[in-house]
Amino acid sequence: MSIGITYRPGQKVALLVLPVRGVFGDSIGLVLTRDFDYSDRFTVVPSSSAAEGVGTPNYDLFAKLAVDGVVQGTLLPSGWLRIVLHDVAKKTIQNSKDFPLPSPAGSPAWRLAVHGVADGIEEWIVGQRGIAQTQVAFSRDNRIWLVDSDGANAHAVTPSGLSAAWTPNGRSLVYNVMSTVQNLLLVTDLGTGAQRTLTSSRNDHDFSPAVSPDGRTVVFARDAEGGTDMYSVPIEGGTPRRITVGNGRANLGPSFSPDGQRLAFSSDRSGHNEVYISDLDGTNQELLTSGAFGDRNFRVSPDWSPNGQMVAFSSLNGTAGQIMIVGLKDQSMKLVTTEGKNEDPSWAPDARHLVFTSNRSSIRQLWVVDIESGRTRPLTRGSSARLSAWSPRLSP
Repeated sequence: MSIGITYRPGQKVALLVLPVRGVFGDSIGLVLTRDFDYSDRFTVVPSSSAAEGVGTPNYDLFAKLAVDGVVQGTLLPSGWLRIVLHDVAKKTIQNSKDFPLPSPAGSPAWRLAVHGVADGIEEWIVGQRGIAQTQVAFSRDNRIWLVDSDGANAHAVTPSGLSAAWTPNGRSLVYNVMSTVQNLLLVTDLGTGAQRTLTSSRNDHDFSPAVSPDGRTVVFARDAEGGTDMYSVPIEGGTPRRITVGNGRANLGPSFSPDGQRLAFSSDRSGHNEVYISDLDGTNQELLTSGAFGDRNFRVSPDWSPNGQMVAFSSLNGTAGQIMIVGLKDQSMKLVTTEGKNEDPSWAPDARHLVFTSNRSSIRQLWVVDIESGRTRPLTRGSSARLSAWSPRLSP
């Protein structure tokens, strides 16, 4: 028995976004439509033949167009956006809400808030909030940049830096800076731009930080004279504590489990790089990528999925680097990419989408893949981009 517009895995919901009247109405409609498309849970029905979003929709007409839901937006005098979601089959309103939009209209914060509207509508239908109101941090021209989830508003946020990691509240980034003088881990407040030093060493190289789910601890790799090992340090600062003892081998690329109790990382202790998991103190280490051993295997850059069920990683299969996923329950592996050379995956908060670096367009850029359908789309354009990190869900 139907209780309204429902989402079933593997079956997309057909949505139509009615035109929004007023200044910036076209922009709102475009952002919402694109967000629903990029969620990979909806089929967006073109609204070119639909009337503006006033009054009661023509349910019979939309039913003939095989539309499941109609999104009707109205800009209020206050600047807020009123959204009404119509269930076409039942010819009734399924949900409605007024969403605040910050001033000025058209600004990056305003646009991020519109993304939040799309996420709210997706939650009404799917039961899980969308990922439109997120950003991706990445490295370009030896600086840290941010870009919205739909590829808009790319901008630099640090004067230098590589390998950024988000804090759980989405307000700060931890990243490494390399110079001829010293190698540092820095923390930048995205709201104020203030920077502070987390680790500093003249002789060692600190890189690939990961922030714990509670935001209190940073685990990173340190390349020292005795090899590369993982260390942990409180995010407020302190003396780093060594986690692994590689004895000349490399242990790097840490990623926290969602409960903060375990780490995934890469190590070449077997003679070639594979992905391992361990407790936070480095004990109880287990090989995760146990299948298809070979001298040419090279598996690095693991990232633990937000639902705790999978770890994505870069795999050099012969000469081609691809993105793969390994299941934590049965260690089954899935190939996610097949075109070009691909590396450095990072999960979206929905544990369904991955951002990664690829040279498939000749210049290294960021791409997004939906692991359920295999659909891939470009995220960045311009000069080379790499080392991406998907943010948690944000607010403007």
